[in-house]
Amino acid sequence: MMNLVMPCGFLIINKVAGCSSHQCVDRIRQVYKLKRVGHGGTLDPDATGVLTVGIGPATRLLPYLPQKKSYTGEIQLGQVTTTDDLRGEIISNATVPQLNVYEIQKVLSKFIGVIQQQPPQISAVHVNGERSYIRARRGENVITPTKVIRIYGLDLKHWEQHTGRLRINISCSSGTYIRSLARDIGKALGCGGCLSWLQRTEAQGFHLDHAVFLDTLTKGILPKLVTPTQALHHLSPYDLTEDEYRAWKSGRTFPFLVQHAKINHVYRRSQDNDMKFYLDLMIIAPNDEMAGIAFMKDDIVHPKIVLSPGK
Repeated sequence: MMNLVMPCGFLIINKVAGCSSHQCVDRIRQVYKLKRVGHGGTLDPDATGVLTVGIGPATRLLPYLPQKKSYTGEIQLGQVTTTDDLRGEIISNATVPQLNVYEIQKVLSKFIGVIQQQPPQISAVHVNGERSYIRARRGENVITPTKVIRIYGLDLKHWEQHTGRLRINISCSSGTYIRSLARDIGKALGCGGCLSWLQRTEAQGFHLDHAVFLDTLTKGILPKLVTPTQALHHLSPYDLTEDEYRAWKSGRTFPFLVQHAKINHVYRRSQDNDMKFYLDLMIIAPNDEMAGIAFMKDDIVHPKIVLSPGK
């Protein structure tokens, strides 16, 4: 009997509006005939753009991909809704004040950096052990816990006074709710606001030009997967010897040998305690395939995720 090798890699989808992230994953499971499929960050059903999907063992590597994300979004000023986007029921309408570009940019600048953000009621955040959206759809007035996020950049792309529509480019940390950001920007501008449309342009190190549409899979066209070594190029690779590989497969630690590593990060001794800095490593098997993730500390390699290349 032929031994089939399970696919292992990343598929970058350009999600269309009207399809949930979960529906995308379900379709990919059907196409690849695999249960081990997962995505690297939910996009709302009406949002479009980059959805990173892990196939097979690569699902375990999703948390180690770059976490910065970028979006282009449009905010409808003067309207507040239950969902913080146009899908929700309108809570209030307000007249949009006369705003110039300088005034808008001044407000946007206040959101750049590390900030506290309150997720929308219609979100997957847990509140007292239950998803917030479940409570909200029962009619409960849900207060979601605030979270710390980081906004790297907010660039004003277009402002249209007569419609109250504000288009911006956003660069942010993983876990940022753009609907919440739209709500809060509208509040800061004095009239309220909600998200009118959204496209994710970058996620986990991938851009729209890397992405394929889901319907291409239904035509039997399976694109080449991005390999783990390609996706995790930001980590320092460590090439195992045969002896180290035997230890690695058993989950054992072993001494770090600097000649086996291609260090991408600053590597030096701490002047305070003479300890090597914590360093994530991409472990490479003798056959040049990725064997997992480890961290190095105190000159010892500690396994975190052990994969079996070629199986």
